[in-house]
Amino acid sequence: MSRRAALRRVGLLVLGVNLLLVLLKAGVWLTTGSFAVQSEAVNSAADTAYSLVIVAGLYLTTRPPDFEHPHGHERIEPFVSLFVAAGIFAAGGFVLWNAGTALLTGNISVTQGPAAVLVLAFSAAAKYGLYRYCLRAGEDRNSPALVATAKDNRNDILTAGAALVGVAGAMAGYPIADPLAALVVAIGIIYTGIEVVQDNVTYLVGGAPPEDLRREILQRALDHPQVRGAHDVIAHYVGPEIDVSLHIEVEGDLTLFEAHDIETAVIKSIEELPEVDDAFIHVDPKELGEWKDDEEVERLADLE
Repeated sequence: MSRRAALRRVGLLVLGVNLLLVLLKAGVWLTTGSFAVQSEAVNSAADTAYSLVIVAGLYLTTRPPDFEHPHGHERIEPFVSLFVAAGIFAAGGFVLWNAGTALLTGNISVTQGPAAVLVLAFSAAAKYGLYRYCLRAGEDRNSPALVATAKDNRNDILTAGAALVGVAGAMAGYPIADPLAALVVAIGIIYTGIEVVQDNVTYLVGGAPPEDLRREILQRALDHPQVRGAHDVIAHYVGPEIDVSLHIEVEGDLTLFEAHDIETAVIKSIEELPEVDDAFIHVDPKELGEWKDDEEVERLADLE
């Protein structure tokens, strides 16, 4: 399955599950009046709203290159992730406000009956399934938006668990367990929002990829038997993918055809890395002395 089809399928699945959870939680809330279930219903409604943003964003980011966007639309995806982060912050703030208000006013509802327990347990199980599915798909397809969605689903497991503890505590005669658990979870939610922002800022500002990947890029250039050296190696994120440019040094008496074949082979080798989108190679005759000592290249080449 293509990356485009896989990402769109995952986005639609997340939207469908969140919409189902809104309907279930709203029904139980209207039946029981549970404060905990009400908070979870609002949380799921927020999830549904930004799921629509994710589906739209994934549709745009997986469109093929065109005349106005020759390198594709991948740069849109980190912005989608920031919308996810905004939803995470909103959910964390909502839970924090409700829990703090309940503790300060003493207005803590006591829930009776198994319906609230069942819907919260189902929600936690469904969100765990989404977390694992989105995380695997996001890592396999190099999608920061899906990784951010996975982290948000991990948060939803915690919120459902906290609500479940609160409901169980209230039924056991300890209603204060609900807002106390919610306070702890709200802090965790907000921290995850910070994680999502930090992860995607690198994509937005064109940061360098991890050092082991930069070393692999350099090594693939040097592995060609006719490449004598390399310098000015630059790798940076363009959205979730990486563009690479570097100079390779070859014997100056090679024909233009031979130099072209070497350049093509090095480009192909580097672009076989799943994280790399485009590689741009400049061929230097090593005898002309245009190359220079590159400390970064020497450092990467010496790493084990």
